[in-house]
Amino acid sequence: MVSITEKATTLLALHRPGDPVILPTVWDAWSANLAAQAGFAALTVGSHPVADSIGRPDNEGMTFGELLTRVTQITAAVDLPVSVDIESGYGQTPEALIDGLVEVGAVGLNIEDTVHGEGGRLREAQEHADFVGALRRAADAVGVHVVINARTDIFLRRIGEESDRSARAVARLALCAEAGADSLYPVGFHDDEVYRELVEALPLPVNAIADPASGDRGHLASLGVGRVSFGPLLQANLAARAAELLATWR
Repeated sequence: MVSITEKATTLLALHRPGDPVILPTVWDAWSANLAAQAGFAALTVGSHPVADSIGRPDNEGMTFGELLTRVTQITAAVDLPVSVDIESGYGQTPEALIDGLVEVGAVGLNIEDTVHGEGGRLREAQEHADFVGALRRAADAVGVHVVINARTDIFLRRIGEESDRSARAVARLALCAEAGADSLYPVGFHDDEVYRELVEALPLPVNAIADPASGDRGHLASLGVGRVSFGPLLQANLAARAAELLATWR
């Protein structure tokens, strides 16, 4: 068994701009084993697929405890670094979030700036950065360099004018970088020009989302991204294929 500190170090080192780590987004032990057997070096646990798998809505429709139960099953099934999408934090303190993740063997997290428990408001830029900073301090306190992937929903929710959306996303994420993030996630599907602008402007590896059925690792690498995840799209593609198979038996 690889130690949790070694897993954290490994996950961090895999974030290489231009040679991105691919983190298949999994939701249970079965999907985690599927990705591990395919040869991937690390995984991320997606909130949306996990919520779907236990009959809860996304956007913090499940509890942090329910998420940790599933993460426990995943880390018991695969001896790989595992990052976890903790949405906006489930109303927990940064200390409780870090303690919970480390206790179940997770070594990374994705934290977004949409606060689902408060009507879906967007955290102010400094407020989000302060939360990231508190997560970093909490991780330092337990002696594990939990890899923090700081996310903004500026693009996803089309907040504000499109003309300066990239600049506002960069400003938000730059504050998160200063606060202790390890990678930055301007979530959404962007054209090449926007990706290049983001990669050039941001000081840390950029996380891109991809559809595993149509995306291209080489192309995303050429844009300079350092991390790629699938959001709910791996589960959605498998569900579509399963529907095709089952349809022949109706």
